[in-house]
Amino acid sequence: MRNLSKVTALAVLMSFSGAVFTAPVLAAPDPAKIEARKKAKTRIMGERTGKKVIKAFDLYNEEKLDEAIAMLKEIDASDDFDKATVNRYLGSMYGQKEQYKTAIGYLKLAVAPDVLNFADQEQSLKTLGDMYAGTEQYEKAKDAYVAWMDFTGEEDATVYTRIAQANYQLQKFKDVFAPADKAIKLQKEPNKGPYQLKLGSYFELKDYKNMVKIGEEIVRIWPDDKKAWVSLGKYYLQTEDYKTGLATMEVAYKNGYFETEVDYKVLSNFYSLNEIPYKAAKVLEKSIDDKIVKRNKQNISAVASNYHRSKDIAKAAKYYEEAAKFDDDAELYRKAGSLLLQSQNYSAAVVRLNKALEFGSDKKGTIYSDLAEAYYYQEKYKQAYAAITKAMDDPRTRKFAKGWSVFIKDKAARNGVKI
Repeated sequence: MRNLSKVTALAVLMSFSGAVFTAPVLAAPDPAKIEARKKAKTRIMGERTGKKVIKAFDLYNEEKLDEAIAMLKEIDASDDFDKATVNRYLGSMYGQKEQYKTAIGYLKLAVAPDVLNFADQEQSLKTLGDMYAGTEQYEKAKDAYVAWMDFTGEEDATVYTRIAQANYQLQKFKDVFAPADKAIKLQKEPNKGPYQLKLGSYFELKDYKNMVKIGEEIVRIWPDDKKAWVSLGKYYLQTEDYKTGLATMEVAYKNGYFETEVDYKVLSNFYSLNEIPYKAAKVLEKSIDDKIVKRNKQNISAVASNYHRSKDIAKAAKYYEEAAKFDDDAELYRKAGSLLLQSQNYSAAVVRLNKALEFGSDKKGTIYSDLAEAYYYQEKYKQAYAAITKAMDDPRTRKFAKGWSVFIKDKAARNGVKI
């Protein structure tokens, strides 16, 4: 508001927008009273006060804000209108200095007697609401916005959005919907603000079905909003609608809407939840290779698990071993060895299974049984028999191991190997 003409400076107040506020309070305007106010004769300041105000604005236009404030504070107006006008200017100037507590005090004094000209009074009420909101005095902000509606008889989408935001900040989530819906109804051009407030409130209330409905509405109104598509896909996780969630995330993925590693992991998770483990593995594998998703134990284990479920044994074994190396995970080495055994890669299986023992697996009976099998098919009957004997020490595999031990011993004897 610097460098304005005297006339403009005298006519305009700072409007502090940006903060958004609380509660479905209903205004009760009096149309007759409003009409009378609008038709009232425009008042002007007395000559003595007016001259001092003009001097103050000369300083203001020279960017001497403190001097302008000091001059306005020296004015000792006797007329209620003059006092209110000076207080209004002081409120505006202190607001520009970001001294909002002082600014609010002067604006309250300005609007209290209700003697300002119509435009000045309504603008001051709205600015007061914005300042309350900006200083997190949300209940007072709502009161000021309702007072503005009572005074003007107008309904404004921005004001209703700010009331909804105030309720949200006060954690009165159920009170967000009425003013937010009013704001949406009054919008000339769609604005996401009230939709997002409803979305957040439904989330806080754990009303995920309605949260999804708002997410769907946002996507319909703003179909090119990348984040809206990705967010909607994630909302379906809350309602366990995995089929629709997958379809939504696939649209986002194919259109290049993903921005974070979480997006790729959610898509992979949806494939898994829809019993499509191969695609779950491929999406995560590619995003890791592309350095979008971190190459850590958790993510590599997920790739391994999904390849395992999709019966791609070789890749599952490879990724189990990679995941195991992060912190010498005995169980992951065991899984890698077991899968290599299934794929008849016996020598490689032995290496991984012994790693599992080395790092302290508590499934020794299972590991020794697998080792016995791996040695057996390599015709290493002595090692096979030694392993199966150790498997008998584990109550969980004892019965199986006893049967195998006889079989291995017989087979060794037929091949001329003495055990």
